[in-house]
Amino acid sequence: MNLYSISGLPIFNYSIFKLIFRTFVVQKSFQLKVVMGNFAKFIGGGLGFVLGGPIGALIGFGVGSLIGNSEFTTTRALGPRQTTEGDFKMSLLVLMACIMKADGHVDKAELAVVKKFLVANFGEQGALDALQILKGLLDQNINETEVAAQIGQNMNYSSKLELLHLLFNIAYADGEVVASELNTIQRIANIFRIDRLDFESIKAPYMKQVDRDWAYKSLEIEPTATDDEIKKAYRRMAKKYHPDLVNELGEDVKKSATEKFRSVNEAYESLKKQRGIA
Repeated sequence: MNLYSISGLPIFNYSIFKLIFRTFVVQKSFQLKVVMGNFAKFIGGGLGFVLGGPIGALIGFGVGSLIGNSEFTTTRALGPRQTTEGDFKMSLLVLMACIMKADGHVDKAELAVVKKFLVANFGEQGALDALQILKGLLDQNINETEVAAQIGQNMNYSSKLELLHLLFNIAYADGEVVASELNTIQRIANIFRIDRLDFESIKAPYMKQVDRDWAYKSLEIEPTATDDEIKKAYRRMAKKYHPDLVNELGEDVKKSATEKFRSVNEAYESLKKQRGIA
């Protein structure tokens, strides 16, 4: 194939350029998958949409730094697709880094709290894998809006609700949710287009000490609700947050989703006791 004109100057061939570019992107994506295989205990069900876009660049750089190659990146653009277990967990780590950096610094005490959270949710080995990736992410400048938008466009609503629940768990791991953490989670929820009542429902159990109406907010009802309305709200919320809705995200995530399910039960039991509901 002659790529030169009569003048001897090279002619740009778009078809060949596309082939070369696609080959490069596939190789980079394959490299990332192979390296992430070292973190299989944490990743679980593979990677999908997080291999592309801003999250792909972040985790590629972060993982690359762990193997001594800071240029290890992927920028493969992907359209909307089903969220994998790995997508969810990597999204969690990126957003976790946003929460940890919300107050402008990350100290050893905060890392210790996060490690405890990771062990509780993903086991010892999964937590070690996650911490290695997280440390790489904490060294980077993360555009919170871009990564939240990528997640929002690719993840279903139930999975996004569970992500927010886990972010509150992390923020509350030291016993309180400070203003900078709450504001960050609120911004993420807005980008996710989470309904206001759903956001308040997820937040409510972490506000027990400062909000006497937390149980009503957990069930997405007003304090003026009748006993029958409380019962109906409980059934609706129990269905909305049933752990089976995140089955495809693996047992670790399903286990954490069970905690939100229990908080709905706790809110209902609290209101039953307050009102003497049989």
